[in-house]
Amino acid sequence: MKALQIAASGMAAQQMRVDVVSNNLANMSTTGYNARRAEFADLHYQQIARPGTISAEDGSMLPTGVQLGLGVRPAAVSVVLAQGPLSQTGGDLDVAIEGRGYLEITLPSGTSAYTRDGGLKRTADGLIVTSEGYQVAPGVTIPSDARGVTINADGEVYAHFLDQVQPQLLGQLSLAGFTNEKGLEAIGGNMFLETAASGPALVGSPGQDGLGTLRQGYLEESSVDSVREITELIKAQRGYELNAKVISAADEMLAATTQVR
Repeated sequence: MKALQIAASGMAAQQMRVDVVSNNLANMSTTGYNARRAEFADLHYQQIARPGTISAEDGSMLPTGVQLGLGVRPAAVSVVLAQGPLSQTGGDLDVAIEGRGYLEITLPSGTSAYTRDGGLKRTADGLIVTSEGYQVAPGVTIPSDARGVTINADGEVYAHFLDQVQPQLLGQLSLAGFTNEKGLEAIGGNMFLETAASGPALVGSPGQDGLGTLRQGYLEESSVDSVREITELIKAQRGYELNAKVISAADEMLAATTQVR
């Protein structure tokens, strides 16, 4: 009985849906996190009678045919690209990206990764890094005697000194854009890697070539909508229960066949 396998595929799909929802809810407080959505597609169909098949000697054709579906399969878990709300922190190295773009960081292997987590820090040598300690491109170092740091909307980093009236320009943070942001590979730690699906990174200055701008003293909060996620959770739970009932009904039908005398 195909209903057993079909319902089992439906239960597996709803379980995956719950996994995605639980990950979204777990990251409600993750800086710069975008919610994910599970997407599904139907499986192959058993063509018992194809549409358009000749059904009679006079040449009549079947208008619809008989096609039996064989279940469901996962198609994708895609990122819902949305600007999260900005939360004011007052930190001089906290920067939120307003609009498109990712901060480029350098991993220990030398590979470039990308993030929207603007909770930046500085090392003992004054180098601007992420919370994980990875260097933020292009590599800006803050002098130890600097009394303050200013980052403008264009990403220019200025240091203020006691003996200078005008701030000193230390460098400029860059942003990277992608043709297909949903094609980035998430590796954890609020970081992404470039893939063939995302296209190459298009690095530029904030505010140019369609890239967003930076806002100092703010962080981008998670874009997860808790109400929507709870709704998705309830729908997934109901779908799982209904598929389980199909399996129970199919099992009872199979049991009935063994009782036929």
